[in-house]
Amino acid sequence: MTLVQLEYIIAVDTYKSFVMAAEKCFVTQPTLSMQIQKLEASLGVRIFDRSKQPILPTDIGKLIINQARIILKEGNKIKELIIETKDELGGEIKIGIIPTLAPYLLPRVLGSFMEKYPKMKLQVWESTTTEVVQELKLGLLDCGILSTPLEDQELIEHPLFYENFVAYISKQSPLKEKNMVSASDLLNEKLWLLNEGHCMRNQVLNICQKKRLMHPEETLQYNTGSVETLKRMVDTNSGVTILPELSILEFGEDQLERVRYFKSQEPVREISIVVTKNSLKQRAISLLTKEIMSAIPEKFKTNKKKDLIHID
Repeated sequence: MTLVQLEYIIAVDTYKSFVMAAEKCFVTQPTLSMQIQKLEASLGVRIFDRSKQPILPTDIGKLIINQARIILKEGNKIKELIIETKDELGGEIKIGIIPTLAPYLLPRVLGSFMEKYPKMKLQVWESTTTEVVQELKLGLLDCGILSTPLEDQELIEHPLFYENFVAYISKQSPLKEKNMVSASDLLNEKLWLLNEGHCMRNQVLNICQKKRLMHPEETLQYNTGSVETLKRMVDTNSGVTILPELSILEFGEDQLERVRYFKSQEPVREISIVVTKNSLKQRAISLLTKEIMSAIPEKFKTNKKKDLIHID
């Protein structure tokens, strides 16, 4: 049994395909298959049921793969111990982040972080909360930057800041006469929403859905995968959308005139660094956290007199 063989079975389990696993491991598919067959022969069991598509592990295979993940993670701690002792931060950190946050937070953070720590290699993926959580648990990511709380016992959440939700209205909206709005004010407006699968969609519905259900015939929900598309839909059509506050910090004067904050208590989302309980790379994650906090306006750092909106 070798660590390379363990890497290969984890890859096949992750990607449900020998071809894709070989590609991700930078080897040929015959080489990967041969090594897995050798491992199965040495153990005397079948790890994968090759008759099924996608490829799935056998019952004993699931147990072996789970243990393989533990072994590799513990083995990687040796490398991390060495990195931790060096004065200059190096190595690699893999980050997952939700797309409703990435374009507004990362440009404020990544440039200065990479300038301070040029030997640290960053890999960043934009994914939904569900995907980031799954990849954290599989060991494919070192940390996630997510809206919380997730209430997942396998994960540890380190809250960073609290981001207001604001209403963004069209030029034709009757709400333009109001300085601030409430959820009730949105009842008769067309509401532009993100697609299913985005945690911010659920948060928006948690802000106003209960009252909307009283008058479903008066609502229109258009679904998209982009916060920027939501803005454009409001710009060119009637209606309203709800945006995270970081997304409006670069607004021009004309767009800011159509932003309305909510009356107290203002709805906010909590943004956290999320890791697994036995996560590695604590020094790198700690420095990343510090960089994020230095880039965030001071008003985002408290949740006093605000209403934390959950994602379920």
